[in-house]
Amino acid sequence: MPSRTDSRLRIAVLADSDTRWKWGALTARRLAERVPGTDTAEPRPASPDLDGFLLRGRATPTPRQLDEVGAGADSLREVTLAQFLDHAQALGPAAHEGRGDRAYDVIVLALVGGAAQAALHGLAARWRGHARRPVVVTGYVGVVYEKLADGLLLRHGADIVLANSRHDALRFRAVYEGVGAGSRAVTEAALPFLGGAAYRPEAGRDTVVFAAQPSVPESRADRQYLLRRLAGHARRHPGRDVVLKLRSKPGEHTTHIEEHPYQRLARGMDLPPNVRLAYGNMGEVLDRADLLVTVSSTAALESLHRSVPTAVLTDLGVREVLGNHHFLGSGCLTSWDRLDAGHRPEPDAAWLAAQGVAPGEAYQRAFDLARERLGALLGQESLPPIAPYYTATTAPGHLPGLLARHHLAPDGTPLPGAAPAHEPTGLRRLIRDAVRDAARGAYRHGVQRVAPVIRRMGEL
Repeated sequence: MPSRTDSRLRIAVLADSDTRWKWGALTARRLAERVPGTDTAEPRPASPDLDGFLLRGRATPTPRQLDEVGAGADSLREVTLAQFLDHAQALGPAAHEGRGDRAYDVIVLALVGGAAQAALHGLAARWRGHARRPVVVTGYVGVVYEKLADGLLLRHGADIVLANSRHDALRFRAVYEGVGAGSRAVTEAALPFLGGAAYRPEAGRDTVVFAAQPSVPESRADRQYLLRRLAGHARRHPGRDVVLKLRSKPGEHTTHIEEHPYQRLARGMDLPPNVRLAYGNMGEVLDRADLLVTVSSTAALESLHRSVPTAVLTDLGVREVLGNHHFLGSGCLTSWDRLDAGHRPEPDAAWLAAQGVAPGEAYQRAFDLARERLGALLGQESLPPIAPYYTATTAPGHLPGLLARHHLAPDGTPLPGAAPAHEPTGLRRLIRDAVRDAARGAYRHGVQRVAPVIRRMGEL
């Protein structure tokens, strides 16, 4: 392992949205925890030196979103990919070889697939010819219900590709082996943000939480249907507290674009007084939930882990595009009609175990394999070059365009002008930031207001 003045791991996390920042930062902390009975070197503190980088783009989280996520870092800055690559080079192999500041031990890529692939090629180009380099880790923020092969092949090349369950690990290896790519990087773990107190009913409390999603379902009509059913459920049970848990405020973006925010749709409805809209940390909302209802949100996994009664709706069908097909066999699939009548789903214990959300001791050991693999990689004198499956030979019609979208040339080097030599300061920086915020606001307004109107006009 690289020499350090202390035994704490130094980790960089590059994320492109609020949810991915949460996954990346908490994954970094879980990886840094000591594995009882496996450390042969001196014990290290569980808390790493953590530098956070937010990839500049349409989903860059706002301060409010970051505060809601609640995953902090020692430093946090917004960067372009080219700027991150410059920083990773400065604190990558050069530092490992004694020519710079203290090296990064680990880089966590908490990115959408295309950005992850671009980062991998960019890092490979920057570290070419260096045997000493940080370990690169990537994975998924939640349920993998679509674009399995697409997303996985875009993440190939990382030293560790985390799978959130035994079920996912088997699927991931099958994809890599199916194209003749190495599957050794696939490592079974779990979602890093599961936790909280186990569910306990409380006398006089009766709270139903509907966990909204930015893009599921997508259509205005389907989202209005769900709102009407939520309101109808509240009217049938006037003594019940019915909470619509929202992911973001209008104008904010998460991983997915939300064209029809629920809070805007709710303005034109006569909601009963026992319905309320809520933001905030999902864990805190679950602290007072007696039933979690969703179409397919990852919040269902958080809820099931805490043994909160959990319902996955079938009202709009069980379809891959909705993601609720992931819950086949879970025992949680049900409808608003059944919930109105008092049904409470009972989850299948075997399904919970296979999905990595079973409560108890199993989750406490869920990152053991990942920590052991990370320790083995950190202990090697050298690591092989980063070698993604997609290359100019395997995907000559796909890779160059993908890299160009992230301002990289086909060889992974930044295109001219991708990173300014000097960041503006003072007044110039204030003006630049104001223009950038205005541009983001205009983009979000176009997505949420203008695009739906144009689409409806086209259907006339």
